[in-house]
Amino acid sequence: MNTLMLQQQSLLDALFARPGSPQAAGAVHHLNTWIEPRASRGLMAYQANGHALAERCLPAAYPVVAQLIGQDSVHALARDLWHRHPPVGGDLAQWGDALPAFLSDSDQLADVPYLADVARVEWALHRAASAPDADPDLPSFGRLSTEDPESLTLWLAPGTALIPSDWPVVSLVTAHTSGEPTLAEAGQRVRDRVGETALVWRQGWQPCVAACPANALGLLRALQRGAALTEALGEAPADFDFSDWLTQAVHSGLVLGVADATPPPPNTPHTEETP
Repeated sequence: MNTLMLQQQSLLDALFARPGSPQAAGAVHHLNTWIEPRASRGLMAYQANGHALAERCLPAAYPVVAQLIGQDSVHALARDLWHRHPPVGGDLAQWGDALPAFLSDSDQLADVPYLADVARVEWALHRAASAPDADPDLPSFGRLSTEDPESLTLWLAPGTALIPSDWPVVSLVTAHTSGEPTLAEAGQRVRDRVGETALVWRQGWQPCVAACPANALGLLRALQRGAALTEALGEAPADFDFSDWLTQAVHSGLVLGVADATPPPPNTPHTEETP
C-alpha cells in the first residue's frame, strides 16, 4: 500500500472510529506523521459533520423508531451506528440498513423488544421508496382467461416485502404515521402480544404498509419467489376467495399485471425479511 493510500485509509479510520477508542488514536497518530498537528482541528470538524449527517439521515429513514425512543436517544443511536457500521457508499440515503440487527443486539433497548421489527418495517418502506418505477399492465390480466395458469404468475409492485413479527409492528407504524389505530390501541396490542406480518409495497410513488391477511400470506410468499399461479393458490386455504383478493390487490396497486412464471432454480432459498 503506497503512502497516499495509507493516508486515505488513516483518514477514513479517524473519521469513522469511535472518538477516544484505540482505533481512533492509532489513526490520528498515523495522520500526524504526515500532516501538521494543528490539522487535527480540521479532523474534529469532519468528525462533527459526520455525526450531524448521521443524526439527520437515521431519523429520516426511521421516523417511527425516532418517535418511540425520542430525539436525544435516536441521535445517540445514530452516532453509535455511524461508528459501528459506517457508510460504504456515497449515497447516505442507503445508509442505515444495519439498524434492525443492531437494535436486536442492544442490551440497552431490551425493554423495547418490538423496536427491531419496527425498524425492519421502516427500512422496507424506505427501500420501497427508491425501488424501480413500474406502471400497471392492465391488459395483461386478460391472459388469466386465455392461458394456462401453470405458466403464469402475478407481477407484484416494486419494493414488495413481507416482514413477520411476534409484535403488532404494522399497528405501531401506522399509529405514528396516520393515527390509525390510535396510539392507545396500538399500545394495547403490544400488551396483548398481537403478532402481525407487515406487507410493504409501493403504490405509484407512495410506499404503503398493511397487515397481511393470514389467508393470503402463503400466496404472496409463493408469488414473491416467482411461482406459477396454480402453485401459489395451492399455498392458500381451500376457502380463499381469489377473485375478491385479486380485485383488491389490483385496486391497491399491489398487483400490477400478469407475467410468465419464472420459478428459481432448484435449491434456491426463498428470501424474506425475518426478525
